This record gives sequence, C-alpha cells and structure tokens, in this order.
Amino acid sequence: MTKTEFLEKLTSARSEWDALLAKMDLARMSQPGVEGNWSIKDIIAHVTWYEREMINLIRTRTLAGSNLWDSPVDQRNAAIYEQNRARPLADMLAESQAEYQQFLGAVQTLSDDELNAASRFKDMPLDWVPWEVIASNSFNHYPDHIATIRRWLAA
Repeated sequence: MTKTEFLEKLTSARSEWDALLAKMDLARMSQPGVEGNWSIKDIIAHVTWYEREMINLIRTRTLAGSNLWDSPVDQRNAAIYEQNRARPLADMLAESQAEYQQFLGAVQTLSDDELNAASRFKDMPLDWVPWEVIASNSFNHYPDHIATIRRWLAA
C-alpha cells in the first residue's frame, strides 16, 4: 500500500460518510435505535474515538493509546458510548470534522515504508501491517456503519 493509495481510499470513504451525514435531518441524528440503542450521534462519537486513537499512533509511531484497548471490543464500545452519550450533537459533529482533519494530516506524514513495516512503530507486533491497523479504524470502519445507517433510514 502506498501513501497515495491509502489517502485515496481514506478520502473516498470519508466523502461517502460525510455525504450520508449531510443528508440527515439533525433532529433525527439523536434518535436511538440505529445500532442497538445508539443514535447517529453515538455512531459519530464511536468513529471519532477510533480515528483519534489512530492520530496518536501515527504521531508517536508507537502502538499505545487508551486503556480501553485492553477491554474486549463490546466493552470498549460501551465505554465510548457512555463517555459521549450526554454530549450535544453539535459538539460531536464539530469534533468529528476537527479530528478527521488532524487524522488526515497525520496520515500525510507517513511514508510508504511506515505504512507497510510494523518495525517502524514501537511495540507493534512484527506480523501486523500498519496501514491495515489504521484502515480498520478509519476507511474500513465507515462502511459497516454506513450500511447500518442506510438500513435504519430505509426502515
């Protein structure tokens, strides 16, 4: 994976994510039931948390982050939900855009070698591929939630 390819995939997927959210009525974004009891706002908070974690990974070139990574994924996601559920939608939307811009800027600092070599990241297992780790928490993450949101909107 080259940085150019990675950035193309990232910006394309993010454009689809942003386009879907832009079509939504703001009042509807806070309605629960999209994914379990989560609203669109909660899903935005969830996606934003994962991207923020990738910003730290890229900036420090270290596999380190929140203690929530030590929890099983369902517990981690429940904790992210609890941390953000009372926050206003406007805050979540603004934070999502700001974090994405920081994330995009961080990705642009990576070399092709860094995207492909775990040895370039402290504490990353050598059988991991950095671009796959980053993608799973960004452009490979969006489609799961896009599909869920579309099903909810169609129902």
